[in-house]
Amino acid sequence: MNHQTFQGSETYVASQELLSAVNISMALEKPLLIKGEPGTGKTELAKSIAEAFGAKLLIWSIKSTTKAQDGLYVYDVVQRLYDSQFGGKAVDNIEQYVHLGQVGEAFESEERCVLLIDEIDKADLEFPNDLLWELDQMEFTIPQTGKTIRAKHRPIIIITSNAEKELPDAFLRRCIFHYISFPDEELMRRIISVHYPKLEQDLIDQTIAAFYWVRSLPAVQKKPSTSELIDWIRALTYSGIPYSDILRKIPFAGVLLKKNEDLDALEAAKARRDRGY
Repeated sequence: MNHQTFQGSETYVASQELLSAVNISMALEKPLLIKGEPGTGKTELAKSIAEAFGAKLLIWSIKSTTKAQDGLYVYDVVQRLYDSQFGGKAVDNIEQYVHLGQVGEAFESEERCVLLIDEIDKADLEFPNDLLWELDQMEFTIPQTGKTIRAKHRPIIIITSNAEKELPDAFLRRCIFHYISFPDEELMRRIISVHYPKLEQDLIDQTIAAFYWVRSLPAVQKKPSTSELIDWIRALTYSGIPYSDILRKIPFAGVLLKKNEDLDALEAAKARRDRGY
């Protein structure tokens, strides 16, 4: 797998720039930091890489309360205390209370795997810096047991961020960075063809035109994403609505827009358009 290159997969359409970023990060053995607005396929990228290489995928979903150590290992001191009082079994073997997190599992894997650290910007500001040494050295020590976990194979590391907060410079220097721009119409047509290979051209034309018109409305706060477009097409095909009504009426707008304010903004924009403003 070390000498393979990523060319996308049957279910994931990527730009040439993104493919190059993935392959450069693998060649330089550095994490790939992916930014982009929600719905641009950041999380799906890691799944696609794992699928393309037949590799195991480990996903570490970051929350506001996540600490760096959680991805390395967890020491279940509460269970050990419980067992010492009520379990009726020896608790001297501390290793039985140490459980590897996703980073630890990736290091221990017998084959090179793909590690996704998803939405790293949700954690506190110190979180990325707390991982620097482990991601650089590919090892960490568990103080409770004195055991050092060293990576048997350097995993392919994909880190995603929705840019909710800035990441530390020291962390950024250790990553290859790529921003996934929202797909243009040409790339979006390729993405649609992956999900709906037999879709009528007229339906594609109408949905593309309507979708990008909705995204262009300044008053719409949460722009619809690719995944919402795919769902919308499914709804349109099930309904059998005339294609000529798609751009004019924007039916089933609740599939595209998820805020009352955005739905109101769409209705106002349609009214202005119909009046010729």
